[in-house]
Amino acid sequence: MPGVYQKAKPFILAVAILLGLCADATRARADTATAVFAGGCFWCVEADFEKVPGVIEAVSGFTGGKVANPTYKQVVRGGTGHYEVVEISYDPARIDFGQILSLFLRSVDPTDAGGQFCDRGDSYRTAIFVSNAEEKRSAERALRATLSVTPGRKPTTTCQSKSMSGADSPSAP
Repeated sequence: MPGVYQKAKPFILAVAILLGLCADATRARADTATAVFAGGCFWCVEADFEKVPGVIEAVSGFTGGKVANPTYKQVVRGGTGHYEVVEISYDPARIDFGQILSLFLRSVDPTDAGGQFCDRGDSYRTAIFVSNAEEKRSAERALRATLSVTPGRKPTTTCQSKSMSGADSPSAP
């Protein structure tokens, strides 16, 4: 039997390594959360969040429109209804949704309906895309707190449900 074991040893080792990699990948996905924000130019928002400790990845795309898989030109030309968004993957053990939300709200003007800073147009509107009632409550509370320091200005940033299907999926530029 020692000969059979010796011949099977590389196969057994390969299976063990593969199972370990699968388990590690599953654990990594379970320990990752996502936030989706529309904050004007998505490349600017993406660059800001890529520097934040605990953020794993920030990916630019579009969401919220009525055209499936729009091109960048279609979106910025207007008429598709899409927002430029950034999907932020983060480690909730290192940074939580509230902290990420706070960073986002400090980088935008939540009262500007026409876009953000020099980026003007519908695709540059601000929005917070939430995936559950707790995130929605946090977002609404954070918006109220942000606006409490600017009395008389009305919020235009909206809280919307994340939808990851069809024309509502974040799609790459």
